[in-house]
Amino acid sequence: MSARFLRLACTAAVAAQAVLAPVPALAVPEPQRPVAELLTDLQQLYRQAEQATETYNATEERLQRQRAEVTRLDDELALARRSLHSSRAEAGRLARQQYQSTSGISPYIRLLLARDPQHALDEGHVIGELARERARTVGRLAGDERKQADLARKARKAFDTRLALADAEKKQRDEVRARLSEVERMLAALTPDQLTALAALEQNRTADAQRRLTTSGSLSATTPPPSQEGDRAVRYAVQQLGKPYEWGAAGPKTYDCSGLTSQAWDHAGTPIPRTSQEQWAALPHVPLNQLRPGDLVVYFPEATHVALYLGGGRVVQAPRPGAKIKVSPIAANPILGAVRPDPKARPLTRYTPPTVPKEATEGPDEGFNPSQPTAPTPT
Repeated sequence: MSARFLRLACTAAVAAQAVLAPVPALAVPEPQRPVAELLTDLQQLYRQAEQATETYNATEERLQRQRAEVTRLDDELALARRSLHSSRAEAGRLARQQYQSTSGISPYIRLLLARDPQHALDEGHVIGELARERARTVGRLAGDERKQADLARKARKAFDTRLALADAEKKQRDEVRARLSEVERMLAALTPDQLTALAALEQNRTADAQRRLTTSGSLSATTPPPSQEGDRAVRYAVQQLGKPYEWGAAGPKTYDCSGLTSQAWDHAGTPIPRTSQEQWAALPHVPLNQLRPGDLVVYFPEATHVALYLGGGRVVQAPRPGAKIKVSPIAANPILGAVRPDPKARPLTRYTPPTVPKEATEGPDEGFNPSQPTAPTPT
């Protein structure tokens, strides 16, 4: 069979395969999901990201305290070692003195043979005092050895705890980044029309929730004045309006939700826990109809979001990634309850609320909008 015939046969076979091969079906575009369903998914992603953020914040606080504890124990251990070294040197000196002055004769025989019994008694008193000093030195040495060993054990345990916390913090940081990446991917897949519809739907839902809250009587129609500390916390929060949300941040340029509330009250002179869960757990609860400016409003069953009450049914909050600190309706998120950092402080007799710029209330509360379709990547 000639080479030319083989080439023709191969060409015919390829052509036959091409003819017989099935024609691929045309890709059918997936139907667009309802906007309400998209909004539910997006809110869930944001909620998971914020929950991971608050877990990270709590671990970061514990890690900072553990670093301070390790430093404190290291300092104490260094002092104990110096004291132990001094005690050992003193014990060595006394041991040499005892060795050099030992005659092998008991104090009773020396007293009987002494020419001056009174002098011998005085000398015996000195010898007895030296013996007691040796006993005290030996006791101090034993105590210093026990203290040094105990501190060394505590320092090792504290350092191991610090390493474990640092490892947990890294894993939680990765978890936050993974959650925010999910948000980015979802937002990137949406069209401008879908983003606009999402923002409109959530604004409508927030307005409905706010209306139900105010008409139910759960929120007082009048706002009582804050305490002096509450006033300072509110004014600090208002000064931060327009600054970006950043997870894990507590100022001065960026904040997350609990970073804003904790720094506001720290500025007011009343330090409170760092995270929303700790704020909810540690601070006294107050009914919504007794809210006064400066109180903290906590959201979601897991207490994963927090805002500072401004008065008049509004809060100052750092909403979510992609948003800025703003004034929002108190019902922008599902309310868990409220807490008061200064329950014993007296309210001011006269109170003038801080001026809030009009633009502080504009824009969506949910942390995403058509003009900024993606959340910032954390660094």
